[in-house]
Amino acid sequence: MNPSIHHLEVDVEVTTSFQDADPMGVIYHGNYFRYFEEARRVLLDEIEYGYLAMTASGYQWPVIEAKVKYVKALPFNHAIRIHARMTEWENRLRIDYTIFDTVTGKRMCKAHTTQVAVSMATQEMCLASPKVFTEKVEQWHKHGVIHS
Repeated sequence: MNPSIHHLEVDVEVTTSFQDADPMGVIYHGNYFRYFEEARRVLLDEIEYGYLAMTASGYQWPVIEAKVKYVKALPFNHAIRIHARMTEWENRLRIDYTIFDTVTGKRMCKAHTTQVAVSMATQEMCLASPKVFTEKVEQWHKHGVIHS
């Protein structure tokens, strides 16, 4: 691993919400995606390529794959930390997630999502990620910050 590369990763802390819980008082499995989405939003904002910037650049990025491994149930009103790390970006966007119990540090869940760029003009899926996106990722890897 090259120590001079700044990896694109973030940690987001939230408290699980009652609205996300099922009748057993634990977070419904489908609602974990809310937590992944929040971490993904924060991660993409780091490189100034959030959803508004995506649209402004002429691309949509639908999720084409999601995989989740539920390790331990999340109770509602529980402090968690979502770690998100971008692991692929050249041909598609893959983000890996790990949810930790904030108090104990135990891993509660791990997952990943994969998104692809789709041209808004043609509705065609791009075989490579758009230059506007890859340049931002490469700049982050070199400097750990985006120079607008």
